[in-house]
Amino acid sequence: MIKFRLRASAAVVALTLALLNPPVSATTDEGHYQMVTPSRDGTGKLYMGREISHVMGHLGAGWLERPSREREERTDLLIQNMGLKDTDSVVDLGAGTGYFSFPIAQQLSAGKVLAIDIEPEMLKRIEQRKTVSGIQNIETVLASKTNPNIPADSVDVVLLVDAYHEFSHPREVMAAVSRGLKPGGRVILVEYRGEDRKVPIKRLHKMTQQQAKKELNAVGLRWQHTDQYLPQQHVMVFTKP
Repeated sequence: MIKFRLRASAAVVALTLALLNPPVSATTDEGHYQMVTPSRDGTGKLYMGREISHVMGHLGAGWLERPSREREERTDLLIQNMGLKDTDSVVDLGAGTGYFSFPIAQQLSAGKVLAIDIEPEMLKRIEQRKTVSGIQNIETVLASKTNPNIPADSVDVVLLVDAYHEFSHPREVMAAVSRGLKPGGRVILVEYRGEDRKVPIKRLHKMTQQQAKKELNAVGLRWQHTDQYLPQQHVMVFTKP
């Protein structure tokens, strides 16, 4: 009986240690990523210490277009404060249903929006909205997991709203974004504030400023400033030197 209890206790301790310190092994992605036991909402893939979350996907389109979104997130303020020029070429990366693509396109009298997403279903929705709305200065682009397919030195602004934390290959994607930006071009990264426990979003779907700076600096993008005019999200601005 005593031996059984000791063995059982040892097994419990071993299991606890395994859960607290899951086994880590490098992937084949040039050593930039590691794999661990996935957390509840995560993929188990780590990048610079951050676990990448699961992708919401096209089944979450209703969440993106919910009537309360503008009031809750003040998306109108974000668009107003992007500092766009009429002639800008703007990428909406992780465009989803085109929630931001269409109002941005209306501000660009001589510019255009590249609405880029990895899901063909989302891009079909945008094409359908183009037909209904008559807004034609939006070009849909199908991305891969590692490449957003932005032509080199071609765009002025890249907007990412609550999308970056889901990228399965963030280093490769952001390196391609950097190549696609014109010198002096901007990345506007919008993420729920990971430092704020009061923000009612799952942990892996938020990011801290410190983590975002570390990851984007790794591909040559330089942090300029962070705006805090939104109720729950950081607006972090990076530039290509």
